[in-house]
Amino acid sequence: MQLRYNFRLCPSSGQRQALARAFGCARVVFNDALRLRAEARAAGLPYPSDGELSRRIITQARQTPERAWLGEVSAVILQQALADLNTAYRNFFNSLSGKRKGRKVAPPRFRSRKDSRQAIRFTRNARFTVTESGRLRLPKIGEVPVRWSRSLPSDPSSVTVIRDSAGRYFASFVVETSDEPLPEPDSEIGIDLGLTHFAVLSNGEKVHNPRILRRAAKKLRKAQKALSRKEKSSANRAKAKVKVAKAYAKVADTRRDWAHKLSTRIIRDNQAVYVEDLAVSALARTRLAKSVHDAGWSRFVAMLEYKAIRYGRHFGRIDRWFPSSKLCSACETIATLMPLNVREWSCPCGAVHDRDVNAAINILAAGQAERLNDCGVRVGPGPVPAPREEAGTHPEPHARQTGISVF
Repeated sequence: MQLRYNFRLCPSSGQRQALARAFGCARVVFNDALRLRAEARAAGLPYPSDGELSRRIITQARQTPERAWLGEVSAVILQQALADLNTAYRNFFNSLSGKRKGRKVAPPRFRSRKDSRQAIRFTRNARFTVTESGRLRLPKIGEVPVRWSRSLPSDPSSVTVIRDSAGRYFASFVVETSDEPLPEPDSEIGIDLGLTHFAVLSNGEKVHNPRILRRAAKKLRKAQKALSRKEKSSANRAKAKVKVAKAYAKVADTRRDWAHKLSTRIIRDNQAVYVEDLAVSALARTRLAKSVHDAGWSRFVAMLEYKAIRYGRHFGRIDRWFPSSKLCSACETIATLMPLNVREWSCPCGAVHDRDVNAAINILAAGQAERLNDCGVRVGPGPVPAPREEAGTHPEPHARQTGISVF
C-alpha cells in the first residue's frame, strides 16, 4: 500500500530562490504544453504526442534564448509537469465519458505565478537522496534541512516539494508500506455524523464537535480586516495576506490533527466500522454550509477508510437513503415524521430513543447485515417497508466504493 509522508522543510534563502526558479520553470512548461494542445484543438488537428511535446517544449526550447533558463533546473521536474498535464486531461475526458465517477472535472487551466500553492515533483530518475545527516538532497537545489517527525518505512519512490499559501515548504514522500494488521478486537461500531455532536457511536459515546473554524473566527476576522485596509499591490498588503493565510493554515492543521487522532482511536478499538454515506456536497449548499465545512466529515471518513485497509479492519458505507433516524432499533417500526428539532422520540412499542444514538445503532445493524449478505445491495436490520410517500423517489443505489484516497 502506497502512502504519503509529509514533513516540513526549512530551506535557506538561496534554496528558496532555487525552488522559486524550479516552480517557475515547471509552470512555464505546463502552460506551453497546454497552449499547444489548445491551438491544435482550435485548428482541428490531433493532439501532439507526449514525445513531441517533450521535444518541442523542453529539448528544443532550452536551446533558444527565450527559454535557455529551463536548463538551470532538473529536467525531471519539467517532465513531471507534462505528466501532470496528461493526468489532468485524462481525468477530464474520463469525467466526460463517465469512466470517472463523482463530480465533473473541469478541463486543465493555465497555472499562474500568483497561485497560492506551488509544487514540483522529483522521481527516482532525479536521484534525490536523504543524507546521513537527515537532509534532503535535491538536484540543482542542494541539501535542504527537514523536520523529521518519524522515520520513513521504506525508500521513497518520489518526493513532491510544496510551497503553500502561508509560505511554508513541505516534502511529500511516496513510500510503500507493509503494516501488519492490529490485534482483532471483538467490538464493531456504527457512527452517526452530525453537527451538534461530531460523531455519535452505537455504544452511546458522543464525540463533541470542536468547531475549530468558529473558535478561530475572531482572529481570522481581525486578520482579514487588517488586510482590507492595506493599499493594493503594496508590500504591507503582501505581508497581511501571508498573515491571513497562516491563520487559515493553523485552522486546517488543527482540524486535520484532531481528525487523525479520533479516526486512529476508532480503528484501533473496533474490528469493523460503519458510517452513513452523507451527501456532503449537497449539505454544503444549505444554510448550514459553514458548519458542514467546519466539521470536515469527508476527510474524517476518508481517514477511517484508508486506515481500515491499512490495519486489517472492515469499513462499510450505509446507503444515504436508509432511514436510520426514523427506524426504531427495538421493533423496526419507521416513524412517519422526524423533524431535525426532535432529538428524542418514543416509539409505540414503548422504547424511548435518543435520535443520534438510535441512528448509530441502526447504522451498525445495517452494516453487519450487508457484510453478512455480501451481495452489495442495501439491506436493513430487518424487513423494513418504505413509507408510501417515499416510494419511487429514491435514486439508484449507491455503489460501494473500493478505492481509497490517502492524505
